[in-house]
Amino acid sequence: MEKNRGVIKIGNRSIGEGHPVYVVAEIGINHNGSLDVTKKIIDGAIFAGADAVKFQKRTPELCVPHDQWNIERDTPWGRMTYIEYRRKIEFGYDEYSAIDKYCKEKGIHWFASCWDEEAIEFINQFDVPAFKSASATLTEHDLLLKMKSTGKPLLISTGMSTLEEVKAAVEATGTEGIGIMHSTSAYPCKAEELNLKMITTLRNMYPHVPIGYSGHEVGLAPTWAAISLGATFVERHITLDRSMWGTDQAASVEIMGFYRLVSNIRDIEKSLGDGIKKVYDSELSSLKKLRKVKHLEDIKKAI
Repeated sequence: MEKNRGVIKIGNRSIGEGHPVYVVAEIGINHNGSLDVTKKIIDGAIFAGADAVKFQKRTPELCVPHDQWNIERDTPWGRMTYIEYRRKIEFGYDEYSAIDKYCKEKGIHWFASCWDEEAIEFINQFDVPAFKSASATLTEHDLLLKMKSTGKPLLISTGMSTLEEVKAAVEATGTEGIGIMHSTSAYPCKAEELNLKMITTLRNMYPHVPIGYSGHEVGLAPTWAAISLGATFVERHITLDRSMWGTDQAASVEIMGFYRLVSNIRDIEKSLGDGIKKVYDSELSSLKKLRKVKHLEDIKKAI
């Protein structure tokens, strides 16, 4: 692994080169307003081996444009206006207190993407180990700085953004205590629009910042490829059932798929090695059998 690259701490975990990939299971709003569903997804994330679960927190009156408030739509609670739906999908203090207690009992991190300053203050009262900025808020520098002011690590997602906007966000926040996530904000995202080589670009641009990947594709292979390209933390949406109601469900991974995702990430980590060529003890019998070297002592000398 490369040396002297940036490392941040999320709770008891170090994130960056030379450390295990930090896997975030994004619950977001896939709970559909149900604490029972939330707990089942948290249990699924733990079973799958995720390091954290993540939510989205908004103050509807601040985040929903006024011209959309009264647009009616079908929801799990029947037909209602969009502002009514946004209010209903948001968990309040009682729900997040229950989530906080449940995650602490189960030994898994939790945090949230906060879309406004009230949401930051709300989530910060639970002493979460990190904050995440959504791609949609990358250009809201005051919001990024508000999250950084908590003293917690800030993971910045870069979907729907130009490179100039990414640079401006990092200039605003500084590189200390942040992680940058490559992302494409399409749900689900086409393979040809994932542009995973941006991970390499970001690693070269910010050699002292951990670089990650937030994926919205169907399937798991691109996330594994992101690890091979140097992503040190990854995020994928998680759900109990992709056919459930909700805009993010189609780009989510079900529990057994998430288990496979994490299991193979751990295998990839082991497989990448350190880039230094060597002959392993497990190769010696093949070396003795297939190379024209007569004695084990000669083999060891050859090594």
